[in-house]
Amino acid sequence: MTTSFGDPVLPGFRPDPSVCRVGADYYLVTSSFEWFPGLPVFHSRDLVNWRRLGSALDRASQLDLDGCGPSRGLFAPTIRHHDGVFHLVCTLMDGPGHFVVTATDPAGPWSEPHWLDGEGFDPSLFFDDGPDGGDGRAWFTAARVLDEAAGRTEIWMREYLPGERRLTGPEHVLWSGSHPGARWSEAPHLYRVDGTYLLLTAEGGTDVDHSVVAARADHVTGPYKGTAGNPVLPPSEGPVTCTGHADLVQTPCGDWRAVLLGVRPGSAIGRETFLSRITWDDGRPVFTPVVHTGRRRPLHDDFATLSADWSTLRTPTARFWTTGDGLRLQLRPERLGERTTPSLLARPQEEPDCDVSTELHFTPGAPGEEAGLAVVLDDDRHLVFLRTAEGLTLRHGTEVLTGVPVPPGPILLGVRIRGFRHTFAHAAPDGAWQDLATVEATFLAPLFTSVHIGLYATSNGRPSTSQALFTWFDLAYQRTSASGPDFSL
Repeated sequence: MTTSFGDPVLPGFRPDPSVCRVGADYYLVTSSFEWFPGLPVFHSRDLVNWRRLGSALDRASQLDLDGCGPSRGLFAPTIRHHDGVFHLVCTLMDGPGHFVVTATDPAGPWSEPHWLDGEGFDPSLFFDDGPDGGDGRAWFTAARVLDEAAGRTEIWMREYLPGERRLTGPEHVLWSGSHPGARWSEAPHLYRVDGTYLLLTAEGGTDVDHSVVAARADHVTGPYKGTAGNPVLPPSEGPVTCTGHADLVQTPCGDWRAVLLGVRPGSAIGRETFLSRITWDDGRPVFTPVVHTGRRRPLHDDFATLSADWSTLRTPTARFWTTGDGLRLQLRPERLGERTTPSLLARPQEEPDCDVSTELHFTPGAPGEEAGLAVVLDDDRHLVFLRTAEGLTLRHGTEVLTGVPVPPGPILLGVRIRGFRHTFAHAAPDGAWQDLATVEATFLAPLFTSVHIGLYATSNGRPSTSQALFTWFDLAYQRTSASGPDFSL
């Protein structure tokens, strides 16, 4: 069934989607883990074409990711709308835990976090005030670990007071999986459908055994009984795999849709957002993939401003960049490979095959100063292609792979990405591209996060007043896995 998925509706690093509708408008958020700004917010009128509005956590006062490890940070948000207010719940892993932020406009500003009691991850909200009844109360659900080695979890719930942004009352355990040996029952969402309550969860872990299961109950606190034929979305064998973590939404005409994550194997783009049509079979949701073909437009960014698609690793304490005449990065002692915020601005890779290039104006002013392109999965797994005092250097982490002397002055840097095959090249501004090296970068295979492509500068532990100027950044996506053309400038 899942082999008929087309392109993702939100490509690249867009895992754990959650969606809600207000009138004719749909709003969606995804996880962001250690990347800042946190929790990107999108808008659509058709669930296929999405526009980035901003991020729910875009101020240092809201979110401190200092020291956050790879694939930690912000896990699995849920967005809901109630009585004119958007409520967004999420979990800051290795931090205070669950929180809620609110806004009357999904484009922001969003409130400071209100921290919520309770263990676990993957929080959700349910407002029991649908057109077919309900008592008007609100509920908070989340998953928590019982036995990590065995992958045993349970789904718990408490009442949520939306006016006070806090939990109250007794705890209810709703579910521990569709069968006694179920692993990683998580990502709970509650809905009221045809007068009864539907609990939708993920199961099997976020890799190739990922699935969706459903349970029904007459009362919101349970008991919940699994629907016939679980899982309602079984593990997929491709070409889109790892499908799961679904959230349902009803259209204005009464139809149902689901957003969910999936993976296109063979590259480092990781978990993306896909769309499915939902029909009902005796109370059981039936998933039918929505097939469409997306076309990624070439990007040319001359940095008149910094768009919302650019992110930093963790929360910057101060701006280290300026825009307006290109992008200027301040060289700072912080570097990739540390649990810090280096001078890195990056954006998700959105297709398996792409061409990236930039023009760099930079002269190292002291030993250790360097700047250039970065292909980053996380602190521990990245490729950097940098101008240094010796010329150009290509590194995997701290390991030097190769280098070449180049004359002073502006230089073009590029990388052709075909799946995991990365070819790095350089050129004079008016010259022909010269390939330096090709790296089979299977070490970039993602789990929770996925590859970002960006611009990077560092003084490697020493204070510096130097800056690196990137006059433009180009990104073109290829629709084949062939060797492809040279860079088009």
